[in-house]
Amino acid sequence: MLSLALLGAALVGGLLLIPFGLPGLWVMLGAALLHWVLVPLGGIGLWTTAGAGALVVAAEVLEFTISARYTRKYGGSRRASWGAVVGGLVGAVVGIPVPVVGSLIGAFAGAFLGALVAELSVAREARGTPVRVATGALVGRVVAAAAKVGIGVVVAVWVMAAAVVGT
Repeated sequence: MLSLALLGAALVGGLLLIPFGLPGLWVMLGAALLHWVLVPLGGIGLWTTAGAGALVVAAEVLEFTISARYTRKYGGSRRASWGAVVGGLVGAVVGIPVPVVGSLIGAFAGAFLGALVAELSVAREARGTPVRVATGALVGRVVAAAAKVGIGVVVAVWVMAAAVVGT
């Protein structure tokens, strides 16, 4: 019973980390792996762990492709797409000195600024205005964060259901 409570707390904690640009999905996967190793008859097996791992990797890939896709959708160049991806990463890592939400704000601001600077560096034949393109990068980053939280909910429910059914 204690193992289920600890697993549930780790899963909820991981879910709370995701919107802030922190590695909440990886925390959740680590909790599932730890539960599988420490409680071998606890219901979390190879299929649950592999499925959760595949979802985590897919969410990470999706996070960057959605931001780049929205940048292009709003008229940005390929360079602006890459600027949004790199800017979002740098912004999340560097963050902004605001407690708790600094990395989230940093990721959003980084995607916006990365796309803006990259679009400004392209020749004037660019399809969209730089501010519009940067806005697309920001919208993409928000949509990507929401998608990642959704995948996190699926992982949490799947892992917890496997653990409860197995005990």
